Amino acid sequence: MSIPQNRVFSGVQPTGNLHLGNYLGAITRFVELQKDFECIYCVVDLHAITVWQDPDTLSANTREVTAAFIASGIDPEKHIIFNQSRVPAHAELAWIFNCVARMGWLNRMTQFKEKAGKHRENASVGLFSYPNLMAADILAYRATHVPVGEDQKQHLELTRDIAQKFNTDFADSISKNGFGDGYFPLTEPLIQGTATRVMSLRDGSAKMSKSEASDYSRINLTDDADTIALKIRKARTDAEPLPSEMKGLEGRTEAENLVRIFAALGDRDLDDVLGEYGGSQFSTFKQALADLAVARLAPITEEMQRLCADPGHIDAVLSNGAARANAIAAPVLADIKQIMGLLHD
Repeated sequence: MSIPQNRVFSGVQPTGNLHLGNYLGAITRFVELQKDFECIYCVVDLHAITVWQDPDTLSANTREVTAAFIASGIDPEKHIIFNQSRVPAHAELAWIFNCVARMGWLNRMTQFKEKAGKHRENASVGLFSYPNLMAADILAYRATHVPVGEDQKQHLELTRDIAQKFNTDFADSISKNGFGDGYFPLTEPLIQGTATRVMSLRDGSAKMSKSEASDYSRINLTDDADTIALKIRKARTDAEPLPSEMKGLEGRTEAENLVRIFAALGDRDLDDVLGEYGGSQFSTFKQALADLAVARLAPITEEMQRLCADPGHIDAVLSNGAARANAIAAPVLADIKQIMGLLHD
């Protein structure tokens, strides 16, 4: 089986309250990549259960993420949308990678330290080995590219390390079985966009997050037009007017965040936005941003609501996507077993 040349894999956790950061930092890029790549987009429900999930809520959140994908413009006919747990290769390959990755590699993962905090001993084993499952997600499809935010770059580097170690450890068998010099590609990151890291509306130094206590810190994809406008009006800023160039935003994290959000929503350059609004007070700029956000997000919210009202349709999309995903991943897993000497059907 030859390595694909232009295959993207990425996923979103179904942990509820999808927000503007998820949309601008991930989903809009997923939509754009459809033009040039074969795309496989996954609702990563196995990742979600590294912490306890209410079963009914997990199902509902899985459908909501799927609805957000479709409502935002991802085509489930031309590309693949599915939920992770429907394709067994993810979990099985993750175990194989548990035996390839080194403890020292995982101990360096900063996200585990941040999420486990002071309660490291009470964290699940799954939370610790999460990056190995992420590597399995990507390499089960021998994906060549992954759109990632800055906070995920370390995990993708681990994926590359795992791929390289597997290729090295089993080099002779890979060659003997006719797979060339290496079975797995060294997947490349795709980092792009003016708002790949959207910050909180209440604290410009913190990433927009569904876990932040104040709902005014984020714009949810389920918010109606009035709520979106209210949250933008209440967003923290400073007393100075907007500058006319980027240098004037240094040290003004909340102001810079709103400018980046405007640029991303309007598909404009930052300099272009500042050229238009430089010298304006924030009351003027916020009104323009609210109008833009509502115009961009309200149709997505309405379509998500329509899709979620028909869970049978969403389930059919996920089932069909899983069948197509499995048709790619199952032969890859069979190749891996052959390379490693694991007897299989």
